[in-house]
Formats: sequence, C-alpha cells, structure tokens
Amino acid sequence: MAEPSQILLVTGTLAEPSLRRIADQLNRAAGARFEIAVLGIRVAALMNTAWVARHLRVPANVDRVVLPGWCRGELELLEHQFGVPFERGPKDLLDLPEHFGGSPRGAPDVSQYDIEILAEINDAPLLSLDQLGTLAEHYRRSGADVIDLGCVPGQVWREIGTAVTLLRQQGLKVSVDSFEREEVERAVEAGAELVLSCNTQNVQWLKRLGVEVVVVPDGPPSVPAAGGVASGAVEPRSVSRQTPGPAAGPAEQTSLWIQSVRRTIDQLKACGVPFRIDPILEPVGFGFAASLARYFEVRRRWPEAEMLMGVGNLTELTEVDSAGVNCLLAAFCQELRIRSVLTTEVANWARSSVRELDLARRLVRYSMTHRVLPKHVDSRLVMLRDPKLRERSESELRELAARLTDGNFRIFSEGGRLFVMNRDGFWSGHDPEELFRRILADASRPIDAEHAFYLGTELTKAALAARLGKRYVQDEPLAWGFLSQDDADTIDDR
Repeated sequence: MAEPSQILLVTGTLAEPSLRRIADQLNRAAGARFEIAVLGIRVAALMNTAWVARHLRVPANVDRVVLPGWCRGELELLEHQFGVPFERGPKDLLDLPEHFGGSPRGAPDVSQYDIEILAEINDAPLLSLDQLGTLAEHYRRSGADVIDLGCVPGQVWREIGTAVTLLRQQGLKVSVDSFEREEVERAVEAGAELVLSCNTQNVQWLKRLGVEVVVVPDGPPSVPAAGGVASGAVEPRSVSRQTPGPAAGPAEQTSLWIQSVRRTIDQLKACGVPFRIDPILEPVGFGFAASLARYFEVRRRWPEAEMLMGVGNLTELTEVDSAGVNCLLAAFCQELRIRSVLTTEVANWARSSVRELDLARRLVRYSMTHRVLPKHVDSRLVMLRDPKLRERSESELRELAARLTDGNFRIFSEGGRLFVMNRDGFWSGHDPEELFRRILADASRPIDAEHAFYLGTELTKAALAARLGKRYVQDEPLAWGFLSQDDADTIDDR
C-alpha cells in the first residue's frame, strides 16, 4: 500500500489552536497526513512568500506545503528554494476540509448544454437601433443564442428589416414575434430565422416564406397584460381567452388544443416547413397545471418534434425571485426534450433570467447525463443564501479573543449573532447599531472616523449575513452566486 501524502500546513500563532483541531480531523480521514508549521507571526494573513522563505523550515518527508489563502507573492520562489510544491489554501481555515476533500476530483464540467435560449426584446419597435443593439449584446453575453424581436400588436413596424440587419451584423441569430404579415416578411427578408408564431390564421402565407416557425393553437391570449408599457408589463403568450376555473375541464381543453395544432402541423408538413411546437405555459391561476399536461401530451403524440417553452408566463407573472423558477422549468424541459426556451427580462425580479437559464440548462444537463442530483455541482444559482455555512462556537471565539494583543477589531457572524473582539474586549449581539455604541463606550482609546466607518460598514455586512444565513468573512464581499461575478468571467466557453 502506498504511503499517505505528507502535507505541511503553515500558519501564525493566532490561528494555531483552530488549525490543530482541523488538522486532527483531516488526519482521521484516509489519504494524507497533516503537519503544522507555526511561524513567528501572529496574523497569518500578513505573511508574504519572501518572508516565508526566510522563516520556514520544511521537513524532509513533506510532499507539499499549503500556505494561508491570504499569503501574497510568488509561489515559484518557495518551490525553487525547498524543492516541493506550494499552494495557497482557502482564505478561511474552516474551509480546509472541503479544500482537501474536493481537490482530487476537481470541479464538475458544466460547459455542456442542449437547450437553446431565445431572449425576447419586448416592444422592440419602441426602442432606437442603438438601444436594440445594446440590449441584444447584453442578452448574448448573458447566454442567449437567439434574439427575439417582440413587436407591438396592432402596429406595423416598417423599420424591422433595418433592426434585423443590424443584429445580424452583430453576429446574432434573430427571431420575430408577430402575426403582422408585413412585419414578418420584412424580418425574414432581412435574415430572421424563426417566426413566432404560426396557426391556422396565418399558415397559408407563412408556409411560403421558407423559414422555421413556432406552432401555437388558434385564439387570442387568455389573460390581459398586467399594465401598459410604462409599467414594465409583459403580454403573456397563451392559448385561449379564459378566467380562473374555466368551464371546460383539462382533458377537454387539451383535446381542443391538439386538434387546433394538428391542423397547422399537417399543412406545414405537406410543404416541408420546419416547425417547433409551443404548448404554451399558462400563468398560475389561469391553467398552469393543465398547460404542463399539454407538454406531455405533445411529446406523446409527436415524439420527435422540436418543442419550445415560453417561461415568461411564470417568471414575469409570478412575484417571486426568478432563479428557482427558471431552474425548475429548465429541468422540466431537459427531461421532456424541449430544446428551446423563450424568456424575457421585464419584471425587476426577473431581470437576470437569461443568465439564470444559461446556468440552469448546464446544471440540469449535467445532472441527467451523469445520473446525479443537481446538488454540489454548481452553486452559482444560490444567491440569497449560501450553499453551506461553517460556524465557530462562542467558546472557540472566546479562546481566540483571549490570545489577542493588538487593537485591531476581528468581526464574526456566527449562529445569527455578531461577535467583535480585540485586546480591549469581547462584544456580541444581534443589532449592529447597538453593538457599535457599546464598542465605542468600552474602547480604551478613541476610535477615529476612518476606523469607525470601517467598523460600521463591516458590522452592517455581518448583520446582513446573519439575517440571510450567509457566510461572513471580514474584509471580503458577501457571495451572491453568479451575481457576485462579472459577466465576462462567468461565460467561459463562447
């Protein structure tokens, strides 16, 4: 049997007790042995590699050395001097077990997906060409594959061809959402590749354009838009005008829907026109459950047909953060082989829906492909709270406080409470403002404006973490899933 790896953990005197407890836990796990090197510095975060090179001694049996995550400088300097690999560990030593437990297998590859995202620009005729181009580029960077131009019902946008040409010149695929013949023909002539939507009312002229279409049933939308353009409303895509609790049962509605769609599909097939079927997701209270049944029925009747789901009737018309809704709908689509989704970003609570769907489609594909739960795979859709908390007990914090000899404040958010400590005292509570006043009253020397501002800012951040159930690390921003990262850093394979 091969000898376990020997790993040297480097720290300062202040963190030594906590690190020894963690090292004991790690040593009880198979695969490696952990030793600790305590250097002559109290705060490990103040180390740099040049200082470490002068003070560290590496035993001959060590296979690799792990420095504190805050240690600055070039690791190559140390590797050349000591002849073993060096690495930075996590910035919080409580993350060491996960750091070593997760390192061998690496992060899951969530680069693959097979669901196409259509991002709709609502009321596109009301925007300037510059505004259209900017919004389309935002959607592309967020993960959209197609830019859908949503037209205004009852109006004819005669400049639509110019808009399509502009977006095509930006390298974008374009679809058009309109029943107006002149708009659709101008858009297709300029390069639009998909038309939303097609039914028996427009199939006769639409099938002659030689472009893919989205098949929907006959009939107007079922519910009115929840306001005008100024209020940021989005007009839902629906099957038929109805109110909650319609007289026709779900089975009868589905039967009528299927008959309507079949008539359109038969004509398109006769002409060889490519199509996708949109069973249309209805809003909550307006046939939501029955609409889900339609997706299953369409897949049963047309097992090889391409399908589309417009998710806006749920994300835009339900007042709830959209990430969870988008993820569940993406999972539904993945399991039912619905290969395209249409979304909008009109309501403020749904303003990042394109990016949410981009992350969700990767997560659910990974889950199905590898037959694993969509958990501990990619946590970027966890935004309000954090995937995991690692809390210190009050006794551990008091032990740390007893070792402090300087006036710098250490701040912690543990178990829903705030803790502040330095050589002058140990304070805890739930209200950051009340805690701040106590610290000012107890301080052995006046706190200047700069330090007071810093303390107030960090206490506010720690209190927010306590309220939401998030991890707080002093001097570090709170984590907000993909919202805490720049778009350019999160889209890595386009």
